[in-house]
Amino acid sequence: MENNSTHKPLRFSRNDPKKFFQTLNKRVNEHFQKRKASKTGNWQLYVKTFIMFGLFITPYFLILLTEFNPWVKLLLAILMGVGMAGVGMNVMHDGNHNSFSRYPWINKLMGSSIYLLAGNVHNWKVQHNILHHTYTNIHGHDEDLDAGRIIRFSQHSDWQWYHRFQHYYSVFMYGLLTINWVISSDFRQISRYLKKKLTYRKELHPKRQWLVLIGTKIMYSGIWIVAPMLFMQMPWWQILIGFFVMHYTAGLILSLTFQLAHVIEDAQMPLPDEKTGTMKNTWAIHQLLTTVNFSTRNHFMNWFTGGLNHQIEHHIFPHISHIHYTDIAKIVKKTAKEFNLPYNEYKTTRSALFSHFKHLKNMGVQPA
Repeated sequence: MENNSTHKPLRFSRNDPKKFFQTLNKRVNEHFQKRKASKTGNWQLYVKTFIMFGLFITPYFLILLTEFNPWVKLLLAILMGVGMAGVGMNVMHDGNHNSFSRYPWINKLMGSSIYLLAGNVHNWKVQHNILHHTYTNIHGHDEDLDAGRIIRFSQHSDWQWYHRFQHYYSVFMYGLLTINWVISSDFRQISRYLKKKLTYRKELHPKRQWLVLIGTKIMYSGIWIVAPMLFMQMPWWQILIGFFVMHYTAGLILSLTFQLAHVIEDAQMPLPDEKTGTMKNTWAIHQLLTTVNFSTRNHFMNWFTGGLNHQIEHHIFPHISHIHYTDIAKIVKKTAKEFNLPYNEYKTTRSALFSHFKHLKNMGVQPA
């Protein structure tokens, strides 16, 4: 990957005399070697992919081709939103981390499912794979901490008077995540990334990136807005409401899942040394300090969130498919304990949600 960011140079400490990551990596590799298993997806992921696409696509054709009551179609739009989030967390996410399959073309195909969700591969890989995974929870580098001026996630962000209410209104804003992909955020991101020459490729072709972005947005609008207006016997405004409900459902699920991993009380948000630009800890230890697991014993959460409730494992081993996180979590937790390092975990989703909104409330207090 190439990171030609205009940010001030930032480096992680290499001082790890006990060799935490080296020990952990060796143990995880031995785990797969003993089982003669691949680190990428297996039949469980393929079955899940079929189910998630079914949840996403089947309601679309039911709405398009049947004469259901509008209220039933609204419920189907909600179900589409659930499926949309499921595709994003389980299929697109692994594909764009090259962990879905050992075959690059399958990873590329599955990663391209983001275009059906209104997103863009280039933007997502830059923001998520490079900025977020490299500079996790570092203000000014990890764009996942940047919500403009609307929500204050970090103590290092500027405070506005309305932030004192953010633990109330934030949940309503979260649902707008993917609808923003449709309207504006992808266009602003690609302009910013191209200007900063941020890319995950060896070659950066600005014209090609713009053509792909505009072309896929036209394709997306044709599938999800134009086609229903042409073939459905429903008023245009009902179609747009269904479209919005689908996106709002998906956006709410995706936003909350990601926020519970990093924007929460136990997740640190450290800054580099002002003079040297060096972080206090190594990259792997930094991931332990800035990332939190939740509800890892809940089989449904493990299945539906694509292992994103196992964020510690995902951040240290992003190229391992989420199918394996439950197994390797035992190794990560044990090794962290041996090295007297934190392994932050909330037993339930409810407790993690409570901690997240408590953090937002604390960030909404005017700094002294």
